[in-house]
Amino acid sequence: MRLSEILYKEVSPIWSSYLTHPFIRELKDGTLPVEKFRFYMIQDYRYLYDYCKVFALGIVKASDPDLMRFFSDFVYFTLNGEMTIHRAYLKRLGASRKEILSTPMSLANVSYTHYMLEKAYSGGVLEVMVSILACAWSYELIGQDLAKNDPQTLQDPFFGEWVQGYSSDKYAQETRQLIDMTDRLGEGISPAQLEELKEIFVNCSRYEYAFWDMAYKMEK
Repeated sequence: MRLSEILYKEVSPIWSSYLTHPFIRELKDGTLPVEKFRFYMIQDYRYLYDYCKVFALGIVKASDPDLMRFFSDFVYFTLNGEMTIHRAYLKRLGASRKEILSTPMSLANVSYTHYMLEKAYSGGVLEVMVSILACAWSYELIGQDLAKNDPQTLQDPFFGEWVQGYSSDKYAQETRQLIDMTDRLGEGISPAQLEELKEIFVNCSRYEYAFWDMAYKMEK
């Protein structure tokens, strides 16, 4: 089995729970309160800054120029792709740059990003990849599930753009690049390292659930 297949098997029940979480369920129905989505978008925007730093640590850890370029590309994709959607939403929601940058990260958010950064600092390029992958891949799963099983969400006047972004071919292609690189780097790893990577992936997946929970409850 490829590394990504082993990792997915470990977290499949956790990821399935995202699809029934009240935040996703109400977003799908168009009943999610705007103030909860606004809270989520600000926290997620703050999260993405640290997410980029994890990719940047991949550049530091890499010794292969092609791998350095790979991580560099994803810093660019995040800052100029995913975060562009956030900026458009936050503008519609009346959130100024000053408010966004002065809003403290919630405890769940800062715990998650500090965990990823610690694993990236202390590990190698594969630990960087696995720390990142749970977020990117599970968002694709959510986006694809909504687009396939609840296609009306794509046309929602408010949440539709969010669903379109995470169910798009472009996002799927970028996620596939991350999965393929994880598999490439994971060839021939030891059983001990595999167990460490599984632990990181499970923990990041648990943090993802905690993030949805934090956003829905608007916990600081």
